[in-house]
Amino acid sequence: QVQLVESGGGLVQAGGSLRLSCAASGRTFRSRGMGWFRQTPGKEREFVAAISSDGTGTYYADSVKGRFTISRDNAKNTVYLQMNSLKPEDTADYYCAASANIGGVAASRGGYAYWGQGTQVTVSS
Repeated sequence: QVQLVESGGGLVQAGGSLRLSCAASGRTFRSRGMGWFRQTPGKEREFVAAISSDGTGTYYADSVKGRFTISRDNAKNTVYLQMNSLKPEDTADYYCAASANIGGVAASRGGYAYWGQGTQVTVSS
């Protein structure tokens, strides 16, 4: 089992930055790929970024490539999402997730079995 708690959301002006954190508990965190997703009302939860268990592989949605950076600190059981050059269309609830399979990493919801409760990000124009 993996428990996940996100933090770091808030209100920021367009062009600004935020760093989201996801604190994990559970012995298998270090063996799992991690992802960030986001969702707005009435829309499907969409993939944002993912990182492999050892941090050497990172993957991004085209909409955030070059602006967002995912990273992890396995010693602290934490994964981060650094968000720069934020746009109003980045406004959403952001969720972190842990892969369903040990060693796996995915760019789709089906690859993840554990989810946090979400943190809200609002970007004003």
